[in-house]
Amino acid sequence: MPLPAEMARVFTEEKIDFVRRCGLKAERLEPGFVRLRMPLAGNQNHIGTLYAGALFTLAEIPGGALFLTSFDVQRFYPLIKEMNLRFRRPATSDITVEASLSTEEIARIQAEAEQAGKAEYRLDLQLRDGSGEMVAETSALYQLRKV
Repeated sequence: MPLPAEMARVFTEEKIDFVRRCGLKAERLEPGFVRLRMPLAGNQNHIGTLYAGALFTLAEIPGGALFLTSFDVQRFYPLIKEMNLRFRRPATSDITVEASLSTEEIARIQAEAEQAGKAEYRLDLQLRDGSGEMVAETSALYQLRKV
């Protein structure tokens, strides 16, 4: 069974010490959809824009947040297999990312993992600044594994 939204928020924001120190916030967590925010404050690089590692963290965490809200956390766990991140423009404000999986895709992934012990899924995401401009895009391959 997926976690309730508040428990998923705590896990997303606080379970990984590095993520907690970055100040990442889970703004919306529900089955099949997450929206996360990385603050600029405290995550600036040497020129005052958002540090690349903070952008990478924001791009990677949605796979785990979607897992918490969409899959049976007692029977499965997620891994990231690969991720590509393309920087489009400097990030000079807080950055958000939204990720989603359809009900059908969630069912497919979980059924395949149940049968084969693992299943892969891809998330292609856009990281956006406060004005809605894309600052980076990413493609990540995740794997759901049976416990």
